[in-house]
Amino acid sequence: MAFIIDKQTLTDLKIFNKPQSDSIFGIFNKVRTRGSARILEDMFRYPLSEPVKIRERIEIFRFFMDRKIELGFNSEWFDAIEHYLSDTDERARLKAHNDTMRQRINRLIGADVSYAMIHKAVVSTVELCREVRVLMRTLEEAPAALRHDVRTLGSLLDTETFAWTTSETTHLTYAKVAMYDDLLRYRGIDDFRRFLEILYRIDVYGTVAKVGMDQGFVLPEVLPDEQDDLYIKGLRHPLLKNAVANDVSMTKGQKVIFLTGANMAGKSTFMKSFGTIIFLAHMGFPVPAEEMKFSVHAGMYTTINLPDNMHMGFSHFYAEVRRLRKVADQVNRVGRLVIIFDELFRGTNVKDAHEATVEVMRAFAERNDCIFMISTHIIEAGEDLRDHSESIKFVYFPTIIGSDGRPKYTYRLTEGITADRHGMMIVNNERIIEILKPKV
Repeated sequence: MAFIIDKQTLTDLKIFNKPQSDSIFGIFNKVRTRGSARILEDMFRYPLSEPVKIRERIEIFRFFMDRKIELGFNSEWFDAIEHYLSDTDERARLKAHNDTMRQRINRLIGADVSYAMIHKAVVSTVELCREVRVLMRTLEEAPAALRHDVRTLGSLLDTETFAWTTSETTHLTYAKVAMYDDLLRYRGIDDFRRFLEILYRIDVYGTVAKVGMDQGFVLPEVLPDEQDDLYIKGLRHPLLKNAVANDVSMTKGQKVIFLTGANMAGKSTFMKSFGTIIFLAHMGFPVPAEEMKFSVHAGMYTTINLPDNMHMGFSHFYAEVRRLRKVADQVNRVGRLVIIFDELFRGTNVKDAHEATVEVMRAFAERNDCIFMISTHIIEAGEDLRDHSESIKFVYFPTIIGSDGRPKYTYRLTEGITADRHGMMIVNNERIIEILKPKV
């Protein structure tokens, strides 16, 4: 069963952002082939919610990371082969009896484009199979979840489709190219596609492992469901250079985080970092932290950059309420969700926002099966929630006023509720009132 995720959450966390270099997918998309990119994208679109499946994938990545396995695949081999296999029309088949003098001359001067494409693909297959045989020795001690693919690769290499590549050179006559074309593109096409599909997966495993090592990521540890804890040391956002790392932990009895802090103090970035690491952990991927232990959840809903809807006539507040209703329905129907709301009820007046925040937070605190992270500027709501301190964790990002009267931000998560009120100070520092005053 897939981890539940929706478009709003994917957008909030920049999973598939444009440009790709500014996306979480882009961090890992260093694969060599189009087939590998397709598999990687599927992994991102369908994270996992079964602990066994997540552990299996983690162990595969651990195998590649611990051994620092470098794949010797050449993307040009795959490009040539994929283009070649895209045309299996009988009229494209190379026929040995067509080796006429005219065709030999055309091949010699490079005029026979079709033959050149087939020849390049057959030669690429020889080189690819050589590399796979070398790789097979490296994968002999692969974890159980990968062994089936490894055994299948070995079996395929022994079939008629590929066995000839063991002793064949890359200097091929027309007759041999025609014979191998018949084997690869027609009689053995199903074997060839199975062969490539396994190599695509291996390319993803090797690439993701290398990215994880290069980025200094770690593999998370899946805890038993009954433990229902979360522990992250050194959490940071993977798209930010020199990001300040923070620790966060939640226990079975304390599953709600009430987050406060001034504007620009780091709340939204922290919430995006938290959502991103939860997402990657449920993919079984390396995560941007020093250590992570987590219990698996069924899905995640974030509300960080929620737009209004002019076409539907929705105000921002009504969009918030509709979003909250959708999340509440899913919490009741599915359970075991991770819920993140940034600046809950920012679209209404302070009094209503205060009352609504308190009531919703109290309702969240009664749900021990879900994780809730809620940020707000209504710090008075925090005082009203002190009676739920056993189930709600109060944290904030502090602001320090420098000697020049300007706020400085530590980006360090601190226990408690902020007392910072620097809005007017920032307005005055920008000389807005002074600028607006009429000149005399």
